[in-house]
Amino acid sequence: LFFPTCEIFSPDTETQKKVQERLDQLNSHPEFVCYLAYILSRLRSEQVTNRSLSGLILKNCVRQMWNQLPEQIHLFIKNEALSAISDPDPLIKATVGIIITTIVLNEGIAKWPSLIPTLCEMLCTTNIDLQMGALGALQKICEDSAEVIFLHLKQHVFLQSFNEKIFRALSINTLNSILMVHLQVLKDVVDLYVSHLFRLAGDADGEVQKQLCRALTLLLDIHLDKLAPHLANITEFMLIKTQDGNQLTALEACEFWLALADNSQVCKHTLLPYLPRLIPVLVRCMRYSPDDLILLKADVEDDSAIPDRQEDIRLFPFNEIFEESMDDDDDFDDDSSMEWNLRKCSAASLDVLSGIFGDEFLPVLLPILRETLTNEDWLIKESGILALGAVAEGCMAGIKPHLPQLIPFLINSLDDRKALVRSITCWTLSRYCQFVMQQDHNLYFKKFINWLILFFLFCSTILISKRVQEAACSAFATLEEEASTELVPYLSDIISTLSVAFQRYQAKNLLILYDAVGTLADSVGAHLINPSYLEALMTPLMAKWSSLTDDDRELFPLLECMSSVVTALHSAFAPFAKPVFDRCIQLAKERPGEAEMPDKDFLVVALDLLSSLTESLGEEIDHFVGESNIIAHLYQCSMDPQSEVRQSAFALLGDLTKTSYHRLQSHLDMIMSVLCQNINPEQVSVCNNSIWAIGEISLKSGEAMKKYVESIIPNLIFVISREKIPKTLMENTAITIGRMGITCYIEIAPYMSYFLRPWCLALRNVRDNPEKESAFRGLCYMVNVNPAGVIEDFIFFCDAIASWNNPSSELKNMFEEILCSFRDKIGHVNWTAFISQFPPPLQQRLAALYNIWNV
Repeated sequence: LFFPTCEIFSPDTETQKKVQERLDQLNSHPEFVCYLAYILSRLRSEQVTNRSLSGLILKNCVRQMWNQLPEQIHLFIKNEALSAISDPDPLIKATVGIIITTIVLNEGIAKWPSLIPTLCEMLCTTNIDLQMGALGALQKICEDSAEVIFLHLKQHVFLQSFNEKIFRALSINTLNSILMVHLQVLKDVVDLYVSHLFRLAGDADGEVQKQLCRALTLLLDIHLDKLAPHLANITEFMLIKTQDGNQLTALEACEFWLALADNSQVCKHTLLPYLPRLIPVLVRCMRYSPDDLILLKADVEDDSAIPDRQEDIRLFPFNEIFEESMDDDDDFDDDSSMEWNLRKCSAASLDVLSGIFGDEFLPVLLPILRETLTNEDWLIKESGILALGAVAEGCMAGIKPHLPQLIPFLINSLDDRKALVRSITCWTLSRYCQFVMQQDHNLYFKKFINWLILFFLFCSTILISKRVQEAACSAFATLEEEASTELVPYLSDIISTLSVAFQRYQAKNLLILYDAVGTLADSVGAHLINPSYLEALMTPLMAKWSSLTDDDRELFPLLECMSSVVTALHSAFAPFAKPVFDRCIQLAKERPGEAEMPDKDFLVVALDLLSSLTESLGEEIDHFVGESNIIAHLYQCSMDPQSEVRQSAFALLGDLTKTSYHRLQSHLDMIMSVLCQNINPEQVSVCNNSIWAIGEISLKSGEAMKKYVESIIPNLIFVISREKIPKTLMENTAITIGRMGITCYIEIAPYMSYFLRPWCLALRNVRDNPEKESAFRGLCYMVNVNPAGVIEDFIFFCDAIASWNNPSSELKNMFEEILCSFRDKIGHVNWTAFISQFPPPLQQRLAALYNIWNV
């Protein structure tokens, strides 16, 4: 059973292959795991590394094949794990804890009901090894499975452990793991817990200090009332700990400022007196640490020709929202290769706090900026530039008078000798793009865009750093959004530059380049329709499209980029459409309904790209549709358990209805059934798209729609009658009801009293457009069939038709005929008395549009 340690950890591929083959053979015998458990728990004469290695192999076996093992083996492994929990060696204790939490993850706590009580009893013994092993196991379980085991825990047991120095950090860590999932778990003992925490403020143990900072931050959210009397002392403590020499402790303390900012009123009251001390601390913490510089290889200024390692490439959807307190452009991603750290947390804290205090920040911050921005030490200067970017949103009003001096300084800093200074300068300038675009273009805009094009994106005369490439490309994407069509005079240079960048960028920065191209297409739209632009832009895009495999991670951002380009080019994209269409169909085919995310992300983006193609090419797409099996794949996607897939599938279905309805016609029963099943306002986006698709089908299908009225209309009435539903869903539902009424008015008219009022309210604020016109035509047909259904809400009907500014002559005649019909039925005197009750603005509007006094 024992493999030589040198073989297990050998870097040699062949040796590793032989070890894995031997393990696979042994794994075929269920008893093998029993031997592993025995070695771990019983063979104390064996080397600790071998025992621990047996435990780690056992952990993998548990993770992969636990459900296939017989119950008696389950019981044996559990007993051996519990017997080994008191082993004097810390490595064995840790390994046992990992095995126990892996078992809980696989089968849940219900199948091992004695586990938590047993571990809690162990905590109450006098055996230090047993206590430490049990506490370590509980900590790992809580870290992985707090949501399922917190009800079984006796919190007071952990509080008792605070009395023992060696247990304190682990005890707080365990409770923190639970608090991160269930903030109310300590409600019965919170006073005792808080008092215990305060007593630990002077504990010399670094791990205790780190966990203490985390605990106070977690408690701030749900038990603010308990901490409120002590907030001044806690703030003093956190100020000190944010400057702790241990970066992990400092990071936990810095998280406190973000948590406090969640309650802006309490934050402002608490921190206002501390701003002169807090702001300098945060700015200092924004400097790169020595470890950061090593990790970032800060001494390497030209690495553009060095291929990226796979682990360096962080794939993300470009519409993803940064989940902290910042917007898309606030990810402080000058060092995006690094994990969340003290620098990023400090910058985020400065960002959100500046949003709370606004210009009250500036009397403290401006002197710090003057000192840091002019400092000879590039690390200090860089942190000042980051601070300037971090407060851009919160302090914009107060800092604007200083920008005529600061923006030229930043533009000059784009040529700094240090790549990290150049990259953070790109990011900070992107935060002020709106200001840049509001000024005379000769002041800042031309200089900034020329630097982006000539010095960075193209063939720079300074050393080329991939980090600067990344930051400049991101800044350019932000500038594109702000500049929009003002980029048109620069398109020739921009597109030439982007074309060259496709040849020079390594894998990671290509992802950002796709975003820049997509944003350019969104910003300038049809201005891209120029033969020279098309050749320069589409040649590298189509080369990438052909070279990437279907499972390549780079394909995802390329799909998103291509969708924007298709929308911008409209029918001009036709020469490139066939391979794009075929690839999207292939992606839909390769990702069946049972696949899990993130594979579904590819499917969603492929469906969205097909929608863009369909909308842009119009009826030209029909030839591709006829040659493919897209209808079958679309139906499969419409049944997908993932709502995002169904949402995109229904959008594509609606688009295809406009261009290729005859391809869908024979499948109408199947399609309408699945659309009806998805009229569920609890899933707003899916519901919205399914209802919209029904409306598009109604316009094409004519009387074939009649047989679906009884199954669809009650569902639509349920949606439109609900309170507090999104405006777009309300409008789409009203439009679809109206469109169905064009051919199904006899069938729908009896339902009119159930939906007329919310229907009119939904469309009264919609501007004149073809969708609104088709809906009102259908309603008019229904009113003519069932005028009694309008009487109770007639004023709402009048208000809705008064919302039109310029109805077509056909629609205006329909409105006037209905008004005239009602006047004739109730008589002129009653009619005059009736409309006299309308609000004066409505009377005036109806008189101007439809001459209601004389219809």
